[in-house]
Amino acid sequence: MRFAPRLAPIALVAACTAQRPAPVAPARVGALSRLRFNQLAMRLDLPLFWASDGNGNGAPDPDEVRALRFYATYEAWTRDGRFTPAFDAALARIRAEADAPAPADERSRLVRAELDHAAPTLVETDVDALPPVHRDFARRMLSVAERVDALYALQSGMRALSPRTADVDAASRALFRRNWGPRCMGAQTERAPTCSALPGAPRAPVGVYPEGLQGADNFCRALEARPDATALLSPFTVVRDDHGTLSAVPYTQAWAEPMGAIARELTAAADAMTDPDEAALVAYLRAAARSFETNDWVAADEAWSRMSARNSRWYLRVAPDETYWEPCSQKAGFHLTLALINRASLAWQERLTPLQADMERALAALSNGSYTARAVSFHMPDFIDIAINAGDDRDAFGATVGQSLPNWGPVVAEGRGRTVAMSNLYTDADSLARQRAKAAAVLAASALGELSDDASVSLLSTILHEATHNLGPSHEYRHAGRTADEAFGGAMASMLEELKAQSGALYFVGWLRGRNLIDDAVARRVYVDSIAWAFGHIAAGMYTPGGQRKAYSQLAAVQVGFLMDEGALTWSPDAPAADGAHHGAFSIDFNRLPDACQHLMERVVRLKATNDRAAAEAMAARYVDGDRVPQGAITERYLAWPQAAFVYAL
Repeated sequence: MRFAPRLAPIALVAACTAQRPAPVAPARVGALSRLRFNQLAMRLDLPLFWASDGNGNGAPDPDEVRALRFYATYEAWTRDGRFTPAFDAALARIRAEADAPAPADERSRLVRAELDHAAPTLVETDVDALPPVHRDFARRMLSVAERVDALYALQSGMRALSPRTADVDAASRALFRRNWGPRCMGAQTERAPTCSALPGAPRAPVGVYPEGLQGADNFCRALEARPDATALLSPFTVVRDDHGTLSAVPYTQAWAEPMGAIARELTAAADAMTDPDEAALVAYLRAAARSFETNDWVAADEAWSRMSARNSRWYLRVAPDETYWEPCSQKAGFHLTLALINRASLAWQERLTPLQADMERALAALSNGSYTARAVSFHMPDFIDIAINAGDDRDAFGATVGQSLPNWGPVVAEGRGRTVAMSNLYTDADSLARQRAKAAAVLAASALGELSDDASVSLLSTILHEATHNLGPSHEYRHAGRTADEAFGGAMASMLEELKAQSGALYFVGWLRGRNLIDDAVARRVYVDSIAWAFGHIAAGMYTPGGQRKAYSQLAAVQVGFLMDEGALTWSPDAPAADGAHHGAFSIDFNRLPDACQHLMERVVRLKATNDRAAAEAMAARYVDGDRVPQGAITERYLAWPQAAFVYAL
């Protein structure tokens, strides 16, 4: 399970950088800010990023630009401390684009509006600082990532429409590449019917169901109601239609060639990793390679679960895992995460690991007898510094900040999964300033005063969220013989699991405070950080244009509405917001918050423990679809800021 992006719009550099040449002859860009320069480069589909303006001269210098990955081309913008002719040509295009008139047609105008409402956000890793064998490993994983991208393009339906991008402009190609298909995904543009990378706004049917089925609005419910639903909706299969007969085809049969190529790359990486301290990594590479050949992911999960912050400098996950990407939320999407371990996580692991059983018993106690505590032993989150996100990991907007895997099989059933918190995302000065400005437009001054810029605050929330995924009634739990997917349907089940995890992130704050593991000041800061996170997701809207639930947006609305009902949050339509520019603001009663968060956790645990679909739908009706939460005001104020769109340099 995945903890959603914090949706903070930023221009981030998260890197360990080597000494670079002194700047020479800086290129002048006139009145263009760094943000605008990067937006225009994205609009032109240029793999170019202006990372910083360290000398404050208002222009990119050779040591300040980066060549980006996962574009159609890769360019060397500098050589020997000087700009290359390729950069000069790119700069000329950026200048011309800045002055270009708006396109005549509505589709093209909307495409530019979506791209211009993004804040390109850099994740950079300097592999030259690593030992040679690890530099080689990182570059091999970049090759694997490109193959995972190609496989996910097949799975998501992007590949089928790719030939049509030959006839569109650079901005349309950029949107198609970034969004994994033609559909606009920006919060301000996703519902515009003509906003598309391709003329005619064609659908991109996902590659895991027959295209003919996907034209019906209720095709997911129709599949869930079939007597063979369990087989058809199994996570590592593709549904195929053979003259009216549906069957589940294993991934390795549907996509034998690309999966085999990934297997060979992983085996080669294992052969090349000669560091004797990386035995656990090598074992996982070999097991993962075998899984890409057999479609049996258990052995790979076993090997992966034995990796940790203590036996590898790397975090690597390459597999089909999450289901949020497809309309039925049933099929596992291919992805790759490559990161360097941040050993600061070890201190939190040492503090929280001994409390796992107590945390499980605490949730069981809240269930009023509807759930019985089980033996739990799971890996407390590692902090990781992201280097590469590929496939389902690389979203159009934002990036995942926490994840618990796997989602199926004996490793997760026996509590041996791994959880991670991404510690190098959303931590730069630009991000923090924008996050504060957005919160100031919605919160009263007394509440904003508790919003912290300390990254450890949001990391603690992520840790508790991911830990809670492993507690209580989770993915493979059954009540009356039925899993959550079977009882609620995939989309509602996904939302409820994320609601459980994020409610745990709130509930366990007070729980930790009661054990003197954090103090009142830290507790208040985590509460405010989590509430501001919820506002960001509410602003993204409750449903996709196709009517699918947005899990994080809906859980955020449920949490805010429930806390309002409990009196811990109060919306006053005439109260001044902390920014002094808006009327209507939330105040927070910190004395009521711990009990309110406990009551929310009680409600969610009991609902999930009993598969109470009626209660879940009533909760969604009140807070998601009703008017209890001032969604309009939150959305208007938060969407005044651009959305983060991550780009990568390695």
